[in-house]
Amino acid sequence: ITFQGNPLTLLGKGVSVGDPAPDFRVLANNLAERTMTDYKGKVLILSVVPSLDTPVCDMQTRRFNTEATKLSDNVRILTISCDLPSQDPLAGVDAVETLSDHRDLSFGTAYGVAIKELRLLSRAVFVVCANGVIAYEQIVREVTDSVDFDAALGAVKACLAK
Repeated sequence: ITFQGNPLTLLGKGVSVGDPAPDFRVLANNLAERTMTDYKGKVLILSVVPSLDTPVCDMQTRRFNTEATKLSDNVRILTISCDLPSQDPLAGVDAVETLSDHRDLSFGTAYGVAIKELRLLSRAVFVVCANGVIAYEQIVREVTDSVDFDAALGAVKACLAK
């Protein structure tokens, strides 16, 4: 991947479509630990951003928040970054759970999106079906570019149709 054209190194094994979704440990805003088990049986959109304090990350989170109103109650949208967990939720964002991977990069290394040089997460989106299998993965090659919302949402609809 690159950041403003400069190459960066991703840490971790990574995942592919068809793989079981790896477990992870992240922190909610109230410092409660969250793992894959907390979302068992749900379709997940794992929206991964470097920092909610940047315009593209803010837009990505808000776009998924807007899309949530059109999705089933069986879908959970998680925005995961290395921001501190005590960060206040974004104003007006109520359908997306923001989670922090700052403690030990558990999510970042399990999904192959931890940026070695910056200790941040790369921009990415993963869709996990209710059976715990990766249905879609996109790691954006240039960190400042946006994810493919239509492709991710199409994967969610395919998971719900199963």
